[in-house]
Amino acid sequence: MRKRMYLIPAGFILFILFFTVFGERGLLRIYHLSKDRQELQKKAEELRTENERMRREVEALKSDRRYLESIARRDFGLVRPNEVIYQFPSAQTPAAGSQPAPQPQGEKK
Repeated sequence: MRKRMYLIPAGFILFILFFTVFGERGLLRIYHLSKDRQELQKKAEELRTENERMRREVEALKSDRRYLESIARRDFGLVRPNEVIYQFPSAQTPAAGSQPAPQPQGEKK
């Protein structure tokens, strides 16, 4: 009888502790939600930073002619009249003695 008197409150306390830790609103759930919240806040900050960068770029495209010219030169290869462009071979040259890989040919019938 005396053992039973200790087992009932101990079982009740274990039951409460189980749901405190593992329940739907338990400590583990709160921990996971906290981690998710931190990740979402970090992603939101990254998006705000990127949004501000894009806003500055749009403003520069609207008002800064030199920036617009630099983009036209870089992306489209445009040049000014009477301007000479020098192109040098790339640093990646095949090793001595090696031959370039053969190009695949179309099917022959």
